[in-house]
Amino acid sequence: MKNLPHNSATPILKSDSLVFPSRVNTLGDDEQLPEILFITSYPPRECGIATYSQDLMKALNNQYVSSFSLTVCALENEHEKHLYADEEVKYTLNTSDPASFRAIAETINNDDNIKVVVIQHEFGLFQDNDSFNAFLLEIEKPLVVVFHTVLPRPDVEFQKKVQHILDRADSIIVMTKNSEAILKEDYTVASEKISVIPHGTHLVPHTDKNALKAKYGVKGRKVLSTFGLLSSGKSIETTLDALPNIINKSPDVLFLIIGKTHPGVVLHEGESYRDSLQQKIKELKLENHVQFVNKYLPLNELLDYLQLTDIYLFTSKDPNQAVSGTFSYAMSCGCAIVSTPIPHAKEMLADGSGLTFDFGNSKQLAEAVNLLIYDIGLRKNMILNGLHKIMHTAWENSAVAHAVLFQKVSDGKIE
Repeated sequence: MKNLPHNSATPILKSDSLVFPSRVNTLGDDEQLPEILFITSYPPRECGIATYSQDLMKALNNQYVSSFSLTVCALENEHEKHLYADEEVKYTLNTSDPASFRAIAETINNDDNIKVVVIQHEFGLFQDNDSFNAFLLEIEKPLVVVFHTVLPRPDVEFQKKVQHILDRADSIIVMTKNSEAILKEDYTVASEKISVIPHGTHLVPHTDKNALKAKYGVKGRKVLSTFGLLSSGKSIETTLDALPNIINKSPDVLFLIIGKTHPGVVLHEGESYRDSLQQKIKELKLENHVQFVNKYLPLNELLDYLQLTDIYLFTSKDPNQAVSGTFSYAMSCGCAIVSTPIPHAKEMLADGSGLTFDFGNSKQLAEAVNLLIYDIGLRKNMILNGLHKIMHTAWENSAVAHAVLFQKVSDGKIE
């Protein structure tokens, strides 16, 4: 499989939130900047890791335009292929094809300008484990692996698979202290090999909430919301079951379910989960209190919806979900947060920054929401605490932490 560069370009978005010192390009006209290759899903693929990688690379490009160049090897499979508008996408890797893994490894090894390879790892992205393991061994460049999921208490077979990745990586990035502890306690990883870099967030210039509610047709409503690619793991039914108890006290409540169904779910299950939610809405007579925003929103529109939200609800069925970019974004938009106690939530919502409730417990969820609706002082303090905590996770700060790590891993070949 021959991998050709994609030539069409998309302008890089600039951040006005922070100002950084300018950097001087000391390279000659015919010299190349050292290259960092990201192996990751990437837009237009609709995937949380794709969005994460794009946001991180934009922040890195904003601050280190004269230090290194960033390129992408976009992950695809036999069911999902895309045309890429971003000039940074040089290669595609078909994870359903062992030959594609071999071709990309050879391309990486033969390119002297590639100084560091970064793999955004999620178990669902690499279904062919044998080809992926062989691929890791074939890469001869310094390798950074970002673990978006870290599962505790692995059985022997699963630990063996993960340990292979951990042993090959020159450096490992996780996003929470909890994930770091799991790697040290349940896997054999030395502390110095692990970097904790929190999930990045956008520094949002806040817009008046009531003006946004008027703009999007929800004026006069107390807005609850959740967002993300829809699947049964989102446990939206937990909120639906809680709504009657909430609406009895606050008849003006509206719950927004923001996001289209995950493409992988559509492929295997169609819209059966969304259909089941719509059926439950009818059974509970919630038609005037639930609204679907059934599309993959551009960033500016998503941030609008989060800013008009009064209380953001994160529900999940998975107690081992390591991190959620969704409620990080909600915190940065000034939402009060109510969440299931995944490790990321327990870290970020501690110290009065949010409330948690037990998995699947609609009664506790309703009690938390009702408390925040009526205790306006508590809600305002929670929002301020959340904003204070989330500020250090801005993409600008994430970019600095990544750049320092890339310099270290490259053995001085990146400055």
